[in-house]
Amino acid sequence: MDIPVYLIAGFLDAGKTNFINGILRDGFAREDRTLLIRCEEGEEEYDRAALTNVFTYNVEDQEELTTDLLKKLEKQYRPRQVIIEYNGMWLMEPLYRNVLPANWILYQIMALVDATTFDMYVKNMGQLMMEKITNADLLIFNRCNAELRASLRSRNLRMANRRADIYLENADGTSEEYVTPDMAPFDLTSGKLDLADDDYGVWYVDVMDNPDRYQGVEVHFKAVMCHSKKFKGVHCPGRFAMVCCENDMQFLAIVCKGEGLEKFKDRQWVDITATVKKEQSTAYNGEGPVLYVSHITPAEKPKNEVVGF
Repeated sequence: MDIPVYLIAGFLDAGKTNFINGILRDGFAREDRTLLIRCEEGEEEYDRAALTNVFTYNVEDQEELTTDLLKKLEKQYRPRQVIIEYNGMWLMEPLYRNVLPANWILYQIMALVDATTFDMYVKNMGQLMMEKITNADLLIFNRCNAELRASLRSRNLRMANRRADIYLENADGTSEEYVTPDMAPFDLTSGKLDLADDDYGVWYVDVMDNPDRYQGVEVHFKAVMCHSKKFKGVHCPGRFAMVCCENDMQFLAIVCKGEGLEKFKDRQWVDITATVKKEQSTAYNGEGPVLYVSHITPAEKPKNEVVGF
């Protein structure tokens, strides 16, 4: 029997226990036997009234968290679902790649971040923090105020994770979505956009999230040519971007169509003028922005080859 696993990630005092109490009080475990594995003890305690039908187990050391242990717990408690409150100082990848039994299916990763300490953790524990940001299906920044909300939005965290639902939770318990309708980063009233070299990353995130906004817009930019090895005949030039540190380097590719694209070599810098259209593409596994190239020439590489945000 497959067992769904809900992984709750975040550093100490990020609000993981309170979040778990909230979902348990809402009846999450009322009908299905739930195993709650706690890998970190904070100041907050689980709400005893919400633990009906919930079996808890504490793990103190990462070495203790093995496949054999999880199989033993499955046999002992016979859970229908599992919640893991994960230690913020442990990397998640070893857990979901090497530790979870084959029938324990990682259903959702929920990451909680204390907005007041986010900058400190990014600076001092970048890899641990960014692993949570980039892997989360649900990302909640709590303890926000107006200044912190503005700061978080200025970082363009959609670049780090375009898949996740991101929410900003205020000190009074209210929350709002990270992305707002007025977050358009460019003036498109003329129907043309001449991208500065350093603006590619910001534009890429916005056009991927909001292809309708760019429908019919002529865009001019500089990129590295790439011919997809996975999708035959697909040309996808782009730029390398550093989200947090060198370990978080990504290639931001966008599908292009037009005559003569195949003449340019992989990794060759090109200057592109193209019109954006939203349409189906196998490379996107659905709809996305496709650039119809009207002009392309070789180009000199820019001063900064890697873009930021």
